[in-house]
Amino acid sequence: MLTFFLVSGGSLWLFSEFILSLLEKMQTQEILRMLRLPELGDLGQFFRSLSATTLDSGGARRSVIGDGPQLLTHYYDDARTMYEVFRRGLSISGNGPCLGFRNPKKPYQWLSYQEVADRAEFLGSGLLQHNCKPCTDQFIGVFAQNRPEWIIAELACYTYSMVVVPLYDTLGPGAIRYIIDTADISTVIVDKPQKAVVLLEHVERKETPGLKLIILMEPFEEALKDRGQDCGVVIKSMQAVEDCGQRNHHVPVPPKPSDLSIVCFTSGTTGNPKGAMLTHGNVVADFSGFLKVTEKVIFPRQDDVLISFLPLAHMFERVIQSVVYCHGGRVGFFQGDIRLLSDDMKALCPTIFPVVPRLLNRMYDKIFSQADTSLKRWLLEFAAKRKQAEVRSGIIRNDSIWDELFFHKIQASLGGCVRMIVTGAAPASPTVLGFLRAALGCQVYEGYGQTECTAGCTFTTPGDWTSGHVGAPLPCNHIKLVDVKELNYWTSKGEGEICVRGPNVFKGYLKDPERTKEALDDDGWLHTGDIGKWLPGEYIAPEMIENIYIRSEPVAQVYVHGDSLKASLVGIVVPDPEVMPSWAQKRGIEGTYAELCTNEELKKAVLEDMVRLGKESGLHSFEQVKAIHIHSDMFSVQNGLLTPTLKAKRPELREYFKKQIEELYSISM
Repeated sequence: MLTFFLVSGGSLWLFSEFILSLLEKMQTQEILRMLRLPELGDLGQFFRSLSATTLDSGGARRSVIGDGPQLLTHYYDDARTMYEVFRRGLSISGNGPCLGFRNPKKPYQWLSYQEVADRAEFLGSGLLQHNCKPCTDQFIGVFAQNRPEWIIAELACYTYSMVVVPLYDTLGPGAIRYIIDTADISTVIVDKPQKAVVLLEHVERKETPGLKLIILMEPFEEALKDRGQDCGVVIKSMQAVEDCGQRNHHVPVPPKPSDLSIVCFTSGTTGNPKGAMLTHGNVVADFSGFLKVTEKVIFPRQDDVLISFLPLAHMFERVIQSVVYCHGGRVGFFQGDIRLLSDDMKALCPTIFPVVPRLLNRMYDKIFSQADTSLKRWLLEFAAKRKQAEVRSGIIRNDSIWDELFFHKIQASLGGCVRMIVTGAAPASPTVLGFLRAALGCQVYEGYGQTECTAGCTFTTPGDWTSGHVGAPLPCNHIKLVDVKELNYWTSKGEGEICVRGPNVFKGYLKDPERTKEALDDDGWLHTGDIGKWLPGEYIAPEMIENIYIRSEPVAQVYVHGDSLKASLVGIVVPDPEVMPSWAQKRGIEGTYAELCTNEELKKAVLEDMVRLGKESGLHSFEQVKAIHIHSDMFSVQNGLLTPTLKAKRPELREYFKKQIEELYSISM
């Protein structure tokens, strides 16, 4: 496996006094018997042994997870734009709950999918009544903290092919002025009156003369409306615009996959922010890559709940949310105060938890700060090591004795239902990640990317729960490294600048051809400016195994296949037509060549002979095929399964025998 490593670049837990008193009362031998659990197997090592990437002639790497050699552009045929993504969720949810919010110390309240869809159409229609155009030249600013109205505003834009431009506080007033001016934004939807005041100040100083309409999510005083009128800006409530749209409803004008969906301005180290232009197809391709990687282990469900607190102005949060909407799941928003996040999670009981490493570090520090004696810390570390042994063996659970005694309260502090954590934005500490994978009893994924490739371009391969890297390429993009001579990074050493190409890569920076040319080369490669290194892993070389199996007397050709999400190898075997009949007859099996190729008894005999040769050649158990399919026609150049030099074309073989491979895995599990 070749994984990727990025080089540049109330209490959560209370130790149970009951447990301490219980341990103090137990005899030493009882404690030792409890702690001395059997060592687990090495299934995790097997997962790490399977190749996660394949190399092309240009040195680029791509994921082996996929339906063929082509990069993934979408997962569902009926969800190729962000508008269609939500409509799919509406269709399969049965008009279930969609967006949740809460007031202090109150339970969550929910807007249904149909309510959200209706409000989006009303708001979008209202925007059209206020001189906005249903096209991708119409940019709408959204200046708000995470809340249901943010999503409604976004969906309103998508319903009528308009483009969202997020604004956020940390950009600073100068950057906000620059964005509104550069993107020719005439309409901004804001959450609080204070933000409307900030925007009006720019207009009053004649810095953003094009701003004509501010729509407020929250109530405001009449004086604010008068102030806007004095400088030529109309200020209206979001409810008033929705009411206007309901009275003057317009038929939706849905976008195409190639249409612009969002312009995300990212703050650079110097100069003005850069507006990364992302199409609907970019966003769909990126989250489809995530779906493809995780489809066989933790596929999103209608009963999934995501806690939303990471800024919606950033693509990481918005891509993960899109996955939830596409499957009819729910998104609950935090109250807006990070100090109340734990309380929100207990009320929401989320199943999906997008985080950043900084929050994981805080969780880790808080947990260990509660282990305030050497005994408590020793017990906590011991329990974590036992759980980490399970994780390394591919076992992810939250119902072990260690969870019962030590980790239950940690899990309960997050609502008790989390089954997937996704982290990005910065490298995570291997120590922290390893501990939390064990303590939280859920799958923790790490990725790397940037806005210019929508969000992620690499992601943890399920089953590889090692830390210190950011996974393999997503199925929607290629990754390659290029030499950085001035910094002495060389691709010959497996290191260099990270470059990305694929349908998730942006179209350039808004009105900034110079910086676009710096980021995108003529071949479509995004030059990230980050330094990366390929990490070697233990690799099962299929050619080596095939060279052993080909020595089996009845075997003419063999293709060995390994899926990194499966716990075994399988094979496609083409028997030798001249040898097979006599070999079978010696074992009491009669029939023509065609009949023998479908004979189950013969297939069993061939498999036994191959495994025998594998053992004699020193293959480990995980390197042996567990099931085979007998195919009667030879691989050839003519049928596209061999190269002109008679080498196996592995991607084509995998695609050609896709159905048979799926059947083999169904019987070998």
